[in-house]
Amino acid sequence: MKKQDSNKRGKEEEKKPINWKEEIISWIQIIVVAAVIAFVLNTFIIANSRVPSSSMENTIMTGSRVIGSRLSYRFGEPKRNDVAIFVFGYDCKECGISYQETPEGVCPVCGREDKKNSTVYYVKRVIGMPGDIIDIKDGHVYLNNSEIPLEEPYLPEPMDTPAELHYEVPEGHYFMMGDNRNYSADARFWRYSYISEDKMVAKVLFRYFPSIGKIE
Repeated sequence: MKKQDSNKRGKEEEKKPINWKEEIISWIQIIVVAAVIAFVLNTFIIANSRVPSSSMENTIMTGSRVIGSRLSYRFGEPKRNDVAIFVFGYDCKECGISYQETPEGVCPVCGREDKKNSTVYYVKRVIGMPGDIIDIKDGHVYLNNSEIPLEEPYLPEPMDTPAELHYEVPEGHYFMMGDNRNYSADARFWRYSYISEDKMVAKVLFRYFPSIGKIE
């Protein structure tokens, strides 16, 4: 008799209509929680970036996607040789140009405020630290008047240096260069050669597309 009652209750539960209101609320809750987690991760913990050019080859190949740690620069300072994601400038939504961030905080062509435009992120290597003196000559980088060039095993080929270059990195700023020096539009060619510490977003940790690999 008990077995029959149990079977009867089971069939009644199977026939119980779905409460669509509860189902919808449940799915909304799941989506909201997932969105909050994604927002927290992307805002405070990780940075996701795509490298569209060959400027970091062979460390990071063209089209690769990388993950960086925001915590590295939130609780510490950038270090020499870090591969970093940083704010370079903006894509102007008014006149369509891409430009390096200016001291005035506006598009140099049309005057639209930076905050109203799309942020442009770059991925380069930290070569110069705050206070460093940098000389680039004879295919090498020399730091702080040293006669011995900086060791750079990550370069895919010797660097072309048609002219000697000299830089003095201000306090609170960094000098960034690509690993593929002969094909990198980096600090040597920018209007403003130095990136301020508050624009340093994350230290790149690994590549996840098209393959997974650690970045050093």
